[in-house]
Amino acid sequence: MNSVAHDQETVLLVDDSSDNLRLLSTMLQTQGYRVKKAISGQFALQSLEVIEPDLILLDINMPGMDGYQVCEALKMQEKYQSTPVIFMSAADQVFNKVKAFQAGAIDYITKPFQLEEVLIRVENQLNQKRLYQKLEKQNALLTNEIQERLRIEKALTEANQKLKSLASLDGLTGIPNRRRFDEYIATEWQRCLRGSFLLSLILIDVDFFHYYNEAYGHLMGDDCLKKVAIILESVSQRATDLPARYGGEEFVILLPHTSQMGARTIAEQIQQAIATQRIPHRKSPVSKHLTTSIGVATTIPDHEGGMPNFINLADQALFKAKKLGRDRIEFA
Repeated sequence: MNSVAHDQETVLLVDDSSDNLRLLSTMLQTQGYRVKKAISGQFALQSLEVIEPDLILLDINMPGMDGYQVCEALKMQEKYQSTPVIFMSAADQVFNKVKAFQAGAIDYITKPFQLEEVLIRVENQLNQKRLYQKLEKQNALLTNEIQERLRIEKALTEANQKLKSLASLDGLTGIPNRRRFDEYIATEWQRCLRGSFLLSLILIDVDFFHYYNEAYGHLMGDDCLKKVAIILESVSQRATDLPARYGGEEFVILLPHTSQMGARTIAEQIQQAIATQRIPHRKSPVSKHLTTSIGVATTIPDHEGGMPNFINLADQALFKAKKLGRDRIEFA
């Protein structure tokens, strides 16, 4: 049989017969295997501290620890649970094959050896181990690839959610924007329509805001709008309430399941909170401090007037508040 290079694979021979060790060692080395030898079970287990065999040829009948005990001790170590063990037994000895496989052996050879059979069985088991290791490596690569794809998908999902959230928020004030308001009122209108629920809408306009910008500059104007937005968020305490920037210096709050009296309370809270802030507005014709005009509409949605008419009613109430002198609340 021709020699084959197996320089990276180590076979541990365990046999109390020096003749058997010499015979097997010569045969395996001729085929290119790295060979280590142990003359007892105890010595074999000790040798595992310094060598890591790819396969073990293990004699069964040895003094002290027999092959069954050695194999069981070996397989108790996680590191060697997948190491193939081939038992060796003399043909005239009682050999318990079931016990051998229960102990962890994967094959067996009877003595006297037929060298070609030994080599074929050794090579067969090592081939299986190579394939198993290759499969493990491929599985590890596949697992890493899957985990990486999941990580990327998660990152993309989070990024998309963040983008969606940002697309729904006003860039200046951080509260929902007109787009989000339009989506939300359409949804709530249909829901209240099906259940015949009350729906209230509050439109808020910062009085004489263009004068404010002229007096204090646009940066201060932006800061002023942010303060108003914070107040609107503070009074919108229910999860279903939606404060939003409607455009320019106009804001809106949609209040599902809210009567006109409830909407009045919210509107009064807004004006009181802004008054408490005492934001200077020296160019306002109605006050030395910042004020707002508010229009309120309340309805039970139906198919006749529709949502545009409802919004228009709130807008008319706001127009009335501004026409009557501002810094006031009017109702549709």
